[in-house]
Amino acid sequence: MSAPKGYEDIFGLSRPPSARPPMPMADRAAQFSPFAALTGHEDAVCEAGRFVEDRIALGDAEQAELDRQLAQIRATLSERPRIIATYFVADLLKEGGTYATCDGRVRAFDELTGALVFETGERISVADIFSLVIL
Repeated sequence: MSAPKGYEDIFGLSRPPSARPPMPMADRAAQFSPFAALTGHEDAVCEAGRFVEDRIALGDAEQAELDRQLAQIRATLSERPRIIATYFVADLLKEGGTYATCDGRVRAFDELTGALVFETGERISVADIFSLVIL
């Protein structure tokens, strides 16, 4: 094989020794490992695919029944009525949310915030309640 033009004088020479020790193979491989070229892209794709529900608006009859049940709960607070409440939990990152269920005894009704307070300390805003079952 002939030397490229202009390199004839160094073509046959060996590589000069390095003053540093050779890099370990594991470190060499790490140089070529994948990296996140688009930081946050994978998180954004996961977030876009996460399912949320729309809040269901109650009809007049359903709202009237819910108001009746809430009045009954407030009238019997001293007995600590046990209820199952299904309520809407708004998503913090995008429009919509999920529905959750709480089964427990109601300890109080917070007039200031309009929330049912359970014996466990959990609070549910009356505005978020979708359905109630009084046990």
